[in-house]
Amino acid sequence: MSLIAARLDVSVATVSNALAGKGRVSPDLAARIRAMANDLCYVPGMAGRALRTGRSYVLGLVLPDIANPLFPQIAQAIESSAAEAGYGVLIADSRNNVSTQTEVIGRLLERGVDGVVIVLRRGTRVADVGTPVAVIDSPSTPGNTVSADHWQGGQLVMDHLIGLGHRKILIIGNNPDSIVQNDRIGGMKSRLSNGAESEVIWVEKVEARHGPGCPLGLADYFRAGFTACSAVSDLAALRALTEILGAGISVPENMSVTGFDDLVWSPVVRPSLTTVRMDLATIAKIAVEALTLAIERRAAGDDVPKGPVKAPPHHKESVPMSLVIRQSSARAMTTQRTDNGGYSR
Repeated sequence: MSLIAARLDVSVATVSNALAGKGRVSPDLAARIRAMANDLCYVPGMAGRALRTGRSYVLGLVLPDIANPLFPQIAQAIESSAAEAGYGVLIADSRNNVSTQTEVIGRLLERGVDGVVIVLRRGTRVADVGTPVAVIDSPSTPGNTVSADHWQGGQLVMDHLIGLGHRKILIIGNNPDSIVQNDRIGGMKSRLSNGAESEVIWVEKVEARHGPGCPLGLADYFRAGFTACSAVSDLAALRALTEILGAGISVPENMSVTGFDDLVWSPVVRPSLTTVRMDLATIAKIAVEALTLAIERRAAGDDVPKGPVKAPPHHKESVPMSLVIRQSSARAMTTQRTDNGGYSR
């Protein structure tokens, strides 16, 4: 900053005010100062900024399972929105554990973050932690700030399958304690029509009886007349796809498979996966905006209500999902057992 001041023969305070958009600096001089800062690749010192304002300009982000390919996508969206707002991001992994979630929030607060974005571990809530918090989970979650409309997403995929003529649809969930998964399944069930029926199986319950990674018995459901599997995540859909193809059942000719989340590999598996996509950029933008508004109000001395922050009035807390139709879903066909143990139309 002092080098910019020396080059333009102005005070350091003038440079500081121009770069911060404060003080009485003429538009012409402010433009010259910004141009010089650009030429010199000047980067504001965050430590000095923190000392002046009493803030770190860093947000915490707590994810439930960073090994799940969905959550790095969410992290990237949050980091991008935070950067646009002038904030950095520290990421913590709660490892799908309630007590760990509490511990990592505490560690982020010890590091002086100005606020925290939390993607909740299934079925949990966040108490007041003494700093603004934005929650991303489901509209059904008490204290939710913003999230995808998971119920509407479930309706989209079921409308798609019913429209293709499927009348017996197997719904595959991971864990019955998940509010997000229950909303997705609730949305699916709400659109059953024209004599269609569904059955729900929970992967964790099946594994509790038969062991981790066990078959889900999908060939038996196919023999019982089910022509589609609708999973609550792309990971569960990939597991279903692998088991169905391994049993000699063609996808989508004999059985359709759909997922949720549109993970990075969903377009490249074969057959490519029909799925439901979240608008992560919009969700991240709303979460960061809600959080930074609360941080600014708190810094200005205003009273900020305890608990998770609300979405700004000009935004909805529920962001619509979109259906991505690919190769793994098709019109329901009559199936017959072949002599070699496989299946055909």
